Amino acid sequence: MSTKAKICGLSTDEAVRAAVNAGATYIGFVFYPKSPRNVSVNTAARLAKMAGENVLKAGVFVNPTDELLNSVINEVDIDIIQLHGNESVERVKFIRSKFGKKVMKAISVAGADDIKKAHDYENAVDMLLFDAKPPTDMDGALPGGNGLAFDWKLIAGYQWPVSWMLSGGLNLDNVLEAIEISGATIVDISSGLEMSPGNKDINKIKAFLEMLQEN
Repeated sequence: MSTKAKICGLSTDEAVRAAVNAGATYIGFVFYPKSPRNVSVNTAARLAKMAGENVLKAGVFVNPTDELLNSVINEVDIDIIQLHGNESVERVKFIRSKFGKKVMKAISVAGADDIKKAHDYENAVDMLLFDAKPPTDMDGALPGGNGLAFDWKLIAGYQWPVSWMLSGGLNLDNVLEAIEISGATIVDISSGLEMSPGNKDINKIKAFLEMLQEN
């Protein structure tokens, strides 16, 4: 069975078209001004409409206010609210209940203790995402999309009650190894398919998805 993929941080017609046509199961739009992948509500609405109904669309947020979530959900056809900040379990539950969308919580991983924290959220979300935690001294670190990987052995063998994605530093050269070690059935990639921050490489998108379909 081929591994499913989420292509995240999309901001152009060409990148969305490439991801959808090459078989991405999920695509992601970032609503975080500090990210080079940030998109406006109007742009995301247009891209989501263009993507069509055969791909699941995630909106990526970092500690969002209700006002921001409302403004996006009212205009953009998203299926999943992806929370990539330090949202509490209570906040996650509230968002899931209030907005009526599936919720995915990103867990920043540096060690085994971080994996344990995911258990706090496993009954509050529809999906989990495991990403690399940036070092505290990393200049300009973002909540995600830093191109960093973590030790995939840390999540090997876990059985979660919800679906989960592997993220963090994935690219064409290491994704198959990451899948083999971690046991991931869904991978999430952003910076690993870029020519520069926020600028997706169309050929890499196609090659990445083709590789997963053959895996």
